[in-house]
Parts: sequence; structure tokens; C-alpha cells
Amino acid sequence: MDIETTKLELIHLLLQTQKESILKKLKSVFDEEQADWWSEMSENEQGEIKTGLAQAEKGEYKDNEMVMKRFDKWH
Repeated sequence: MDIETTKLELIHLLLQTQKESILKKLKSVFDEEQADWWSEMSENEQGEIKTGLAQAEKGEYKDNEMVMKRFDKWH
């Protein structure tokens, strides 16, 4: 069975169920999967991301257009 077929079957089952317990379990699976990527990073990688987010909050960043103009000469 390919992944698209599996997705469609899961969508169908999701739409048909009235059991809140199933929906809560399914949501917890997705929540756990989303949380895993952060814990799999090294402390150094996490620190770099936190630093970047803090800089962005202070407005210390270059927008994409500015960066692309700077590096356009290599394209």
C-alpha cells in the first residue's frame, strides 16, 4: 500500500469516528513526533537556533530579498 492510499484511509477513518479517545491518541502521536526533532538536536544546534530567534525578535536580520541581491552575481 502506498503512502497516499494510507493517508486517504486514515482521513476516512478520522472523519467517521465519534470516539474522542481515538482523536486524543492520534493527536498525541502527532504532538510527540513534532517534539522529537528538537530533542534530537545537539545542545549547540539548539543554542544556535535560540540565538537566531532572539536576534530575529530584536530585528537583527536581513530579509530574503537583500540576501538574494547580494548573492545574485553567483547565479
